[in-house]
Amino acid sequence: MAEQSNIEWTDHTFNPWEGCQRVAPECDHCYAEVRDQRFNGGNHWGPKAPRRRTGIANWNKPLRWNKQARAFAAQHGRRQRVFCASLADVFDNAVDPQWRADLWALIRSCDRLDWLLLTKRPQNIAAMLPDDWGSGWPNVWLGTSAGTQKTAETNIPHLLAIPAAVHFVSAEPLLEKVQLNALKIKGNITLDALRGEAQEDLTGKPVPAPISRLDWVICGGESGAKARPMHPDWARSLRDQCTAAGTLFFFKQWGNWIAEIDRDRDDPDWRADYSKTKRDEWAILNADGGIGFHGDRVHLMKRAAKKVAGRTLDGREWSEVPA
Repeated sequence: MAEQSNIEWTDHTFNPWEGCQRVAPECDHCYAEVRDQRFNGGNHWGPKAPRRRTGIANWNKPLRWNKQARAFAAQHGRRQRVFCASLADVFDNAVDPQWRADLWALIRSCDRLDWLLLTKRPQNIAAMLPDDWGSGWPNVWLGTSAGTQKTAETNIPHLLAIPAAVHFVSAEPLLEKVQLNALKIKGNITLDALRGEAQEDLTGKPVPAPISRLDWVICGGESGAKARPMHPDWARSLRDQCTAAGTLFFFKQWGNWIAEIDRDRDDPDWRADYSKTKRDEWAILNADGGIGFHGDRVHLMKRAAKKVAGRTLDGREWSEVPA
């Protein structure tokens, strides 16, 4: 429950409670679940596990940050960002509704902070918003996870149907190529989430009513002992989609894998090099997600410390954030 967050796109993390459960492939190696197992025996993870509300001292932290808002703005030229529920989910069905009501009251009182609510359950948002949500609270950004195409097509339409000051997506861990500008949502109807446009299918079926567009996309590879590698082309594709649509793009990290050899570019005697290595430290990854030599855009991925792998994409950092 870091007061000053190490997450690059926020200033603080605040957890009103702890606990969750896996709902998608992106959750398979969840850092929060690992943390709960380490410190709490894993007692707060799973469909029947009780969630744990944090203490009053923790709940008082946002009040203190809110009081410091003017000084922070004078120093940094912007408002403070608070990532809410990094170890849980605000829109989790298993959470006591009164806890969520208390959270909304806290967010309402800390109106000098921008609150970032990232959920894997966007289908629950509408039923769990405060009564005075209206067209959205100006200090609340709503986001959802989308590290695979299926998750993106499941989650994003729910997110964009809710009015909000900022709509964002976290494609972390990014596990395959994701087309946000071509989400298949009904039959042959596709949604361009980056522009908020639905396209009519070839049979002439009506398209859904216009909805909001995504304002911001966060992209990153997985970290941890069981981290899965991210192909560089997956990250490039998201960046290029965002650039074309005028959507802000933030490249957070490579995680614990980095592209050591691009077969098409370097054309090394990679088989000889690979045969001399420890196999658990290397992976052969192609653009379609297959772990193996056959396929397009084959890269030899090497395990690396997260700080060593860094967060530059094609020679620069991408750190765009909504104002």
